[in-house]
Amino acid sequence: MPNLYSAVKRMRVAEKARGRNRSAKSEISSRRRRFFEISAAQNIEKSRGAFSAYCSALDKAAIKGIIPKNTAIRRKRRAAARLSTLKPAAKQG
Repeated sequence: MPNLYSAVKRMRVAEKARGRNRSAKSEISSRRRRFFEISAAQNIEKSRGAFSAYCSALDKAAIKGIIPKNTAIRRKRRAAARLSTLKPAAKQG
């Protein structure tokens, strides 16, 4: 346990930040998983929506400093490449 008041306060602040960071990273993981599941099902329309949500979560985390900017860019680029490989469903008729 810290002896100085400032160290005690710093511990409290760090714990709050840790909680926020874990929450944001969990949100990124959830949106990434959802995007990958939808894209694996070859559903282009839903994949675009999931891709948009995933990119939004990455951008917000990068702006807040939770993940590095280049990490967000790299992950968005890889997700976009995966989205571009999806083929439109053949029209029946």
